[in-house]
This record gives sequence, C-alpha cells and structure tokens, in this order.
Amino acid sequence: MLKENLIMLRNIHGFSQEEIAGRINISRQAYAKWESGATIPDIEKCSLLAQVYGVTVDSLIKDEKVEGIGSIPPAPAGKSIWGTVTVNDRGQIVIPKGARDKFGITGGTRLIVAADEVGIALIPMETFEAGMKKVMESAYFDADRSEKGAFR
Repeated sequence: MLKENLIMLRNIHGFSQEEIAGRINISRQAYAKWESGATIPDIEKCSLLAQVYGVTVDSLIKDEKVEGIGSIPPAPAGKSIWGTVTVNDRGQIVIPKGARDKFGITGGTRLIVAADEVGIALIPMETFEAGMKKVMESAYFDADRSEKGAFR
C-alpha cells in the first residue's frame, strides 16, 4: 500500500527519489527502501511526505482501488475518489454509499448537476443556494458602494 502510493505520487509529481529525500531531509537510499517496501517511514516522515504530495497521512497509507481500474493514487487533501459508477439506459447512476454517507444524501435529496469541459459534479441544493446567496449579496454590496462613490 504505502510503497505503491509513494511510487505513484512521486511519478505523478515528476520528482526523483533524491528530490523527495532532500525535501524531507533523509538520504535517497532511505527513501528508496520505503518505495521497495524494505522499511517504512516513521509517523513524522509520513506527515512530511503527505505535505509534500498534498495528501493526508491516512490516504498515503491506504490502498485505494477502483473497480475496473485497480490501484489509484491517493486523492489530494480534501478531495475524494469514490470509485466508478455505471450509467444505465435511463441515464441513472447509483452514488457510492461512502459518498452518500459523507454528504448525507438520502432518498429525496436534491442535487445540482454542474459541469465544465472535464466532467460533471453533483452539489447539494442547499450548498449551491447558500453559495449563490453569498455571491449575490456581494454583488449588491459592491454595486451599492459604487453608486455612493466609494470607488471614485
């Protein structure tokens, strides 16, 4: 688990073993032993590695597998990869249980479907509405200040 994640993350970020070793103040040989599985880093070094790679310590030491793909690298801190879903003939998907539990999604929950050029995101309606309210309040506040000459 850990050794595979270290190899994947180092390659994704384009670092050499020597560069990572220098960032966490160890020898290249010590880092190479972690990638080979001969030894494992202590918790302090795991914390430093997680910081360098922008992931959590928890995700650094876990084995993340996605059906049909296999092992995947740890997601960036604050992000999650829940696996794959299959769209049925009616365009429906089943949201993975872990995601439903984390976001409190139950039957009847309303979600906004948003997208960009890369993909689709599902956002709880309440979260979207709260964000839009903040944007609109900010726009009205700025317009009000501008009318009063605050930006002249």
